[in-house]
Amino acid sequence: MMKIAFIGLGNMGSPMATNLVKAGHAVRVFDLVEDAIQALESAGATRADSAAEAAAGVDAIVSMLPAGKHVRTLYLGDENQPGLLDALEGSPLIIDASTIEPNVAKEVAAEALARGVVYLDAPVSGGVGGAQAGTLTFIVGGTRDGFERARPILDDMGKNIFHAGDNGLGQVAKLCNNMLLAILMSGTAEALALGVKNGLDPAVLSEIMQQSSGGNWALNVYNPWPGVMEKAPASNDYQGGFLTDLMIKDLGLAWELALDTKATVPMGSQARNLYTLHASQGNGRLDFSSIQWLYRGEEAPRS
Repeated sequence: MMKIAFIGLGNMGSPMATNLVKAGHAVRVFDLVEDAIQALESAGATRADSAAEAAAGVDAIVSMLPAGKHVRTLYLGDENQPGLLDALEGSPLIIDASTIEPNVAKEVAAEALARGVVYLDAPVSGGVGGAQAGTLTFIVGGTRDGFERARPILDDMGKNIFHAGDNGLGQVAKLCNNMLLAILMSGTAEALALGVKNGLDPAVLSEIMQQSSGGNWALNVYNPWPGVMEKAPASNDYQGGFLTDLMIKDLGLAWELALDTKATVPMGSQARNLYTLHASQGNGRLDFSSIQWLYRGEEAPRS
């Protein structure tokens, strides 16, 4: 059993922290949302009233935050508050599971190293369902020794654990993956809409494409057409899952990465434009598979 601080209890962080509790770790949690803390308390975690309190005397810190600016502020501080790195006791392992800019991961890692602390960027893939089931994919950037040290913790939250390379490369790999995911989801939704408009049943077409050369993760696991896949967000009015706004964030980070390295990403750029258009129509808080409605030419349902 390890003493673990978990900071950030959103749609992904909450089930991840819950799985650490179930695995027998002593988990101390902090979030800005009181209801999120109470839910983890009910699951067996201990509450903290600040990030510094959560991290006091622990073996490891896991953070799951919305964006790079939140990660930088948490660990490095700002004009209003000191960073967590300056308040740490001992040298706990830091595992940041957020999806952020690679340069921010490198910056925080360098500051941590200067204090004798190992920092890993470890963004995840697998969505809320994977977080709940403990089958997430972790893509880790950092030292090999740090990766091996983190492995027992990551194994309690995930199924596929990859060491991508040095700090920042976990983020690079995640952004490449999510850019491809957006392209695949958009293309899948486009093909389904074309088939339905020409008389095909979406479930029949999905099965045909699953078994043919068009098969992909969106069809096999996360079908965007309502009613085709019972447990997919599309069959729950696109609630839960991975928000369109978050996909746009990741596509923006991939675009910035491409600009920095003069990489050509025409399909990624198109996917970003399509998702931005979809969000501009009021769908940013729906699951990203709701882009299906853009191709149907209808307004997506919103609660």
